[in-house]
Amino acid sequence: MTTPAKKAVVLLSGGLDSTTVLAMAKARGFDPVCLCIAYGQRHAVELERAKKVAASMGVQDVRVVTIDLRAIGGSALTAPMPVPKDRDERTMSSGIPITYVPARNTVFLALALGLAEVVGATDLFIGVNAVDYSGYPDCRPEFIHEFERLANLATKAGVEGARFTVHAPLSGMTKAEIIRAGVALGVDYGLTHSCYDPDPQGRACGHCDSCLLRKRGFAEAGVPDPTPDAT
Repeated sequence: MTTPAKKAVVLLSGGLDSTTVLAMAKARGFDPVCLCIAYGQRHAVELERAKKVAASMGVQDVRVVTIDLRAIGGSALTAPMPVPKDRDERTMSSGIPITYVPARNTVFLALALGLAEVVGATDLFIGVNAVDYSGYPDCRPEFIHEFERLANLATKAGVEGARFTVHAPLSGMTKAEIIRAGVALGVDYGLTHSCYDPDPQGRACGHCDSCLLRKRGFAEAGVPDPTPDAT
């Protein structure tokens, strides 16, 4: 009798990083439950990409949770602020960018933790990465470690003896290394979306930090970007 694969909740945005993490979770033998968050982001096209990514990897259970972080604002992704364009590497690496969404990963992981309790999973996967100038405080290994501690303190499952693990397999990897790892796992990056400021048709701007880091990553990996709308 075959033992069912262990479930894991994977936060999936439809971007390059979270798509790679989904492939990694599957490669480790997990049965993923994908959680996509519609939080009022200006690049909501990523949610449609997330569904396509999940389907391409045979994921049966995809949940979409809607919250509206526009009510909080404070970010170029959720408020009427211009998204920075054409910044050089030195500028990107200095300070926390205005595309930082206050407490976003804390909120996302909290939702993933709640779903994990419901589906009986003790493993959470998130595509945070502290390299390549992201500058986001909630992408650091220290944050992941502390949230894992919280998960084991603040849940019924944790109190009853379950041990939650928050996996951030991309932490410390460059964008090029992430892309190479994904290619080795058969990831179709043509389904993904990275742009913070797409046009009304969902096409990448080619000039925001995320677009520039994606371009550089593919160039350094020596892999062509298969995304049709990459500019």
